[in-house]
Amino acid sequence: MNHQDHLATRRQLCKALAASLLPAAWPAFAADADWPSRPIKWVLPYLAGTGPDNTARALAEAVGTLLGQPVVIENRGGAAGNIGARLVARAPADGYTWIYSAAPMAANMRMYANPGYDAIKDFRHIMRLTTSDILLIVHPSSGIDTVRDLIERTRANPGKLDYASGGVGTPSHLGMELFLSAAGVQAMHVPYKGASELVNAVLGKQVLFAMPIFSVAYPHVQAGRLKALAVAGSQRNPALPELPTLAEAGVPGVSLTSWGGISVPARTPDPIVAKIHAAFEEALRQPAVRTIIEVSGGSVSPSSSQEYAKGFVQEIALTETMMKKAQLAPM
Repeated sequence: MNHQDHLATRRQLCKALAASLLPAAWPAFAADADWPSRPIKWVLPYLAGTGPDNTARALAEAVGTLLGQPVVIENRGGAAGNIGARLVARAPADGYTWIYSAAPMAANMRMYANPGYDAIKDFRHIMRLTTSDILLIVHPSSGIDTVRDLIERTRANPGKLDYASGGVGTPSHLGMELFLSAAGVQAMHVPYKGASELVNAVLGKQVLFAMPIFSVAYPHVQAGRLKALAVAGSQRNPALPELPTLAEAGVPGVSLTSWGGISVPARTPDPIVAKIHAAFEEALRQPAVRTIIEVSGGSVSPSSSQEYAKGFVQEIALTETMMKKAQLAPM
């Protein structure tokens, strides 16, 4: 082989080697640049018709339009949100599987001995989307008109009266246990699969009382089908300005707010995360989206990724504190 033939052979080998390296070195970059190129699945670890579901569906349409691809809602309720969280924790980190993350995802790190995922390590928490107050409700025919009435009836029937929750470890469960502990009374816990089901349980008089998120109970309160006794927040809610806080009603130390946002599998690339964050920020500025959220009593409250991730750490610590006060052990 002469010198020129030798050089030509080396050039061919170099080209072949370079070509063989491209599939390993370039796909991530290309995927980030082209994303999204197909529909996106947004997992809702709650039942259809709940406050988070209504919020997510309004946002999914707006965000899908901004990104140029459909955002398809998939409801995976049950186990206080653990089923949906496990699914997304194990999904490919390619930006095509999201989860509507919320306070229960963090609470479950303490409520369950083995939830099947790590809320801090298995996800990138992109941003908080909304917050919502929590209401203490009864059926209008119950004869209970105030928080004091409820406490007195519960005290007269220790451990015999039922309350509903949206599942073990949800704000409606931990919040109620904190309320009962602060009031010095006991009641029987009846867990359901979500906020809409727990509200239906009170509407159907299957249980006496509950603490659902504001957005799910509010339409029924407006219509007179439910009676709200108090809001479990630090201040009164503008949608029901006459309704006292629990502290104003004589039960201090119980201040709870439900929140929800958008998270993805942990190794989702930065460029994709940035695109998702920007799309949701834009969607939350749209009057039509804000109206859907605010009409039902929720508040638009976008955050940075860092602030949202910090919220998970704080919620885990708060859950641990509430469990100790309520004398609850991990399941």
